[in-house]
Amino acid sequence: MLVWFLPLFLLFLMIGLPVFFGLLAAPGLMLWLSGDAKDITLLYRNVYNGMDSFPLMAIPFFMLAGEMMNRGGITMRLVEFSQACVGHLRGGLAQVNILSSMLFAGLSGSAVADTSALGSMLIPAMEKEGYTRRFAAAVTAASSVIGPIIPPSGIMIIYAYVMGESVAALFLAGIVPGILVGVGLMMVTTYLARGGDFPPSRPRATWGEKGQASLKAFFPLLTPVIILGGILGGVMTPTEASAAAVAYAMIVSMFILRSMTLRDLPDVLLKAALTASVVLLLVGAAMAFKTVVSLSHAPEALAEFILTLSNNPLVLLLLINLLLFVVGMFLDAGPAIIILGPILAPIFISLGVHPVHFAVVMSVNLTVGLATPPMGLVLFVASSVSGERVETIAKAILPFLAVEIAVIFLITYLPQISMTVPWLTGHIACAEGASYMQCISPEPVPR
Repeated sequence: MLVWFLPLFLLFLMIGLPVFFGLLAAPGLMLWLSGDAKDITLLYRNVYNGMDSFPLMAIPFFMLAGEMMNRGGITMRLVEFSQACVGHLRGGLAQVNILSSMLFAGLSGSAVADTSALGSMLIPAMEKEGYTRRFAAAVTAASSVIGPIIPPSGIMIIYAYVMGESVAALFLAGIVPGILVGVGLMMVTTYLARGGDFPPSRPRATWGEKGQASLKAFFPLLTPVIILGGILGGVMTPTEASAAAVAYAMIVSMFILRSMTLRDLPDVLLKAALTASVVLLLVGAAMAFKTVVSLSHAPEALAEFILTLSNNPLVLLLLINLLLFVVGMFLDAGPAIIILGPILAPIFISLGVHPVHFAVVMSVNLTVGLATPPMGLVLFVASSVSGERVETIAKAILPFLAVEIAVIFLITYLPQISMTVPWLTGHIACAEGASYMQCISPEPVPR
């Protein structure tokens, strides 16, 4: 009977119950009907235990750093730098939007923060230049999913926490896929802009203008260097690096650029706390949900079913990508990783897929789900910022989603894309004597 909490949870999502309450109500109701009072106590106790983690403290710190930089005008400097680089291209402001998202990803690692910060500036500007509002909102929503792929990434921190993987390895593995998504979106934008006759946003910048824009963006662009350098150099843990990012953002905003004052701090702290509390509550509820998943023995049943379909990891990766894409339409990436990661990852690792490779495939797939209808979170944020209906944004975003899906399959079947950087830096482990290709490429397991 306990296994029925899964369809009950999906039913709660379909009728519009918030994910947090659905994650607790579905298993709680089934446990109550089963008469397992002790397990109900364990369920709700694990909400707190799921949040009480030192590695997870990195998430609110990164969000606070991003909020400080946004309030301090650093986001505008990144936009100006992007305009100097790609503003002269056809569909210039759309290209600026995408490049700004790639740069902003290295500061906050949050798709929602990206959509809110860049959308409030660039959507009105794009509409003034002659773009339709729905196209501007679609570009903003599609490019914002780069935020959790390029490090630092809150989603990858959650995966590393749940599965015991190296945060540094996951961060490094996300660099090239994130860049690929950005480049793919820019190529599609160029094609659509030609068909839509969208103008360049400005003439080609002179070397002097590029130099000036680079100087303005110099200190903000140092943020990901400090974060990754500290983690990869063994100087800081990811949580310590996130705290260092907050300190650096405060120094840059208040003392170097002088674009933020002490009076701004309470509002910045409040906004970051509200955003972080939503994420951490979802993580806590998902960890409690995972407890009931284990009690129901659903993972073992699902694993047996998957292995009856095929024992070729290449075929199974295709099927799992389809499953994750559907899951991403309804469930936020963090809870989905916590619930499905412990179920799916051991299956593929046993079939020869490298743990870091599967982590990146799963993280990128569920991140793209943030921009897919009907429950894509960034679609609702883009709708709120632009005033456009979610349905119209969802239609306009389809060409961009096609590119992101293509990138998912590229990194699935060409593991070199995501694995080369962590391999070169010594952050992935292989069997002794194994070659590079033997380490990263899944091999079909004979029956």
